[in-house]
Amino acid sequence: MTLSELTELQRYLSGRERAEMDKLLTKGTPAWEPLTGSPQTEAYHSPADFLFYGGSAGGGKTDLLVGLALTRHRQSVIFRREYGQLQAIIHRVQNILSGRVGYNGQEKIWRLKDDRHLRFGACQHLGDEERFQGQPHDLVGFDEITHFLEAQFRFLVGWNRTDVTGQRCRVVATGNPPRDAEGEWVIKFWAPWLDPDHTKPALPGELRWFTTGPEGEDVELESGEPFEQNGETIVPKSRTFIPSSVEDNPFLMQTGYKAMLQALPEPLRSQMLKGDFAAGKDDDPWQVIPTEWVKLAQERWTDRRPDGAEMTALGVDVARGGADKTVLSPRYGHWFAEQKVQPGTATPDGPVAASFVMSALRDGAPVQVDVIGVGGSVYDHLKGNGIDCHAMNGSEKSEQRDRSGQLTFANRRAEWWWAMREDLDPDYGSGLALPPDRNLLVDLCAPRWKLTTRGVQVESKEDIVKRIGRSPDRGDAAVLALPTFAKKKARGRGVTHALGGYNPHRW
Repeated sequence: MTLSELTELQRYLSGRERAEMDKLLTKGTPAWEPLTGSPQTEAYHSPADFLFYGGSAGGGKTDLLVGLALTRHRQSVIFRREYGQLQAIIHRVQNILSGRVGYNGQEKIWRLKDDRHLRFGACQHLGDEERFQGQPHDLVGFDEITHFLEAQFRFLVGWNRTDVTGQRCRVVATGNPPRDAEGEWVIKFWAPWLDPDHTKPALPGELRWFTTGPEGEDVELESGEPFEQNGETIVPKSRTFIPSSVEDNPFLMQTGYKAMLQALPEPLRSQMLKGDFAAGKDDDPWQVIPTEWVKLAQERWTDRRPDGAEMTALGVDVARGGADKTVLSPRYGHWFAEQKVQPGTATPDGPVAASFVMSALRDGAPVQVDVIGVGGSVYDHLKGNGIDCHAMNGSEKSEQRDRSGQLTFANRRAEWWWAMREDLDPDYGSGLALPPDRNLLVDLCAPRWKLTTRGVQVESKEDIVKRIGRSPDRGDAAVLALPTFAKKKARGRGVTHALGGYNPHRW
């Protein structure tokens, strides 16, 4: 029977009979299929444990998440940063399924055929991700991954598991290039594909294997073969990135969407049309240090310190627990050496952290320690052993003004961060050279400021942690290394003061 004959026949069928015919005609047909021969198809079939799909706008990113949930997985969850942003995804599922049968709007769960479940979730604030603790999903999807905090992402993927034999588990993230420094972690996580400075770049769709190192960092491996570490069998996880563009989507190409993307201003045009991860990002208007200034300082850096230069200062930011790290930032005049980093678990007390400091100290340089919190113990141990050590208490009153002489500072922390801003200013700065560490870049760009009756006030470390989910340890260590204290002259086996004071803005 031809299609026209079937259509004519439906005129004589009851509603129940028409529904029965629809079931017969669609039996065995998947609810959704990827675009034939497109990157979306490659992503759909990718064996990667952690897949990032997207880059530019219009490549069918959201459809990939929905399609996988409807056809390949049994327990799925799709996250957006805010609940209001989920409506477009829910409407897309409704269009594919031709209705809302099985959807519970209060619970944000779609109960599908074959006992499949699709949940929708959001994590607007740090800590919201904990509401999903203990809820296993064999597909964990993130729509617009660069909007999420790294801490949220790493927590949520911890529940990517199943108890169904043969059911595959995977994490799929979609999105465009990050618009601000807070989304830079995505470039680091998928660095072989997205970081232009990566020493071993990967091709689109190529698998790379990773595990977690002893200091909590990602470690890239040669293969996915399991290995033994400290008596435990470690199974590496694979990652890949597959780029897409509006040109891969014939439906949007027919609507003129590409022309709309072409009309966007730069750098948004390069980000959305070309998926350019190197394109400029929009800084928050109250960001203390502009991202571009830090990048310029990192471009000036070489892996060889200036000839004859002695260590000018050693900035020390001591871990306060949890995921924090103890960071040492050695400075040689305008040139900052690569930072030395230890997880907080490796520096559990003052004596151990002080030994770590001593291992990096050179040329009798002043050690400048953040003494708020656990740093006080480190300072005491160094001072007790005759080390030229300075207590850096950011809450103390500041007597300084900015370069213009107009702005005052609410405290020493604001004074030090503003001095770093001024020294990085490409028009008036001092030519600082910073190591090209993406973590340092993000940390230096994290704090925001406001003008109060007491002067410039820079966001506290505690407030930064609440906002971005981690402590800007590397940035704080570099800032602590910037003030210049005169070196003490050695006298016998001890150390005495020969000069006092320091210049908060210059070396």
